[in-house]
Amino acid sequence: MQANLPLSWAQFMRPGEMVKVVVEEPPEGETITRTCTLIGEVDAVKILVLNCGSSSVKYQLFDMREESVSARGLVERIGIPGSILTHRPAGKDPHVIEQDIPDHRVGIKMVFDALTGPGYGVVERVDDIEAIGHRVAHGGSVFDRSTLVDAASKEAIRRLIELAPLHNPANLLGIEACEEMIPGIRQVAVFDTAFHQTIPQYSYMYSLPYKYYEKYGIRKYGFHGTSHKYVAHRAAAMLGRPLEELKVITCHLGNGASITAIQGGRSIDTSMGFTPLEGLTMGTRCGDLDPAIVTFLIEKEGMSALEVNAILNKQSGVLGLSGLSSDFRDLEKAASEGHERARLAIEVFVQDVKKYIGAYAAELNGVDALVFTAGLGENSPPIREAVCQGLDYLQMWIDPHKNQVRSKEADVSAEGSRGRILVVPTNEELMIARDTREIVSGLRG
Repeated sequence: MQANLPLSWAQFMRPGEMVKVVVEEPPEGETITRTCTLIGEVDAVKILVLNCGSSSVKYQLFDMREESVSARGLVERIGIPGSILTHRPAGKDPHVIEQDIPDHRVGIKMVFDALTGPGYGVVERVDDIEAIGHRVAHGGSVFDRSTLVDAASKEAIRRLIELAPLHNPANLLGIEACEEMIPGIRQVAVFDTAFHQTIPQYSYMYSLPYKYYEKYGIRKYGFHGTSHKYVAHRAAAMLGRPLEELKVITCHLGNGASITAIQGGRSIDTSMGFTPLEGLTMGTRCGDLDPAIVTFLIEKEGMSALEVNAILNKQSGVLGLSGLSSDFRDLEKAASEGHERARLAIEVFVQDVKKYIGAYAAELNGVDALVFTAGLGENSPPIREAVCQGLDYLQMWIDPHKNQVRSKEADVSAEGSRGRILVVPTNEELMIARDTREIVSGLRG
């Protein structure tokens, strides 16, 4: 028997994954449990996902029949000497092109050429690509979900450039370049901030004069939303429970890091704020600090506001504390060899994560699942174990043996742990492809 699953379930299942559903069979009205399989039939099959940064373009081409990646690649150093494109078709050797790439339009044209090139291409023509999903950094309070790209949405993204001056311009360039190269292609913008638009006003407002919120939109927006959304749904699937019934804390721990409190599938608070600078100590970002430090440094060091901003974003975090590296792998190795400031940087980071878990546990009034994801969260058993020490008040304990896992889904909870501790590799590109598929297939109202 074949049953049609609700889209809210199906988009977070994998093709071939099994789920039990209850089916009513009239006229008798008997309730029977059936095991159904997601077949994965969709209208849009070939979907390209683009993530245009200030000097780079990351891409993946998905075949949505099996949600497989046909090719992935990276254009680096756009507008900088030493530009390079690395194209990785599935099942084939990488193809590398080193040439001058003066702007994003040239870089994206090279992506399309690589996808269709003889010997290393994966589609015959660019017209075989049925839709393009774009990661867009900032949707402000305008976008609470992914949206089909049209003149109005492009203009809204353009107006939001002042909130994300390093990212939104590049995101918009990518959209416009694709329009020029494949006229009529359906494009979808997927926003890092959208998932957090459910945060209540008392959690997103700063205690500044209200006029600055009205005039400039100064409030908490949050980021990494696509990742938090994806891993929360995967966590619910792993637990075999509806996300709508769960209280989840998701920890996206990488060079950039954030934590989100999710209740009933909705973000109710997150650690990043007006910009990605707020929250946890990160690779090079300071995270939370007393704002008076900014004016103090300006006065004492004779710095400009821009210079202080550069320090807070690029020279702080575990790099600034350790004086060694922003890479936690380097820090863990150095700490094991007796480097005291590397040890201190790790301890500060772990303490920050634990503080936010405690705060969000209070907001949620309990925790059903604590989820670790992103580069550090997925691949560092020592960091996970350190974070989970002292969560007795939540009746959550990690199993040291189970915790020796990297880059794969796992329940690493100890026996008797009331809440579950999960490792879930993030897949923001797949989430973008799914949103794109859903919108261009006409499945959203």
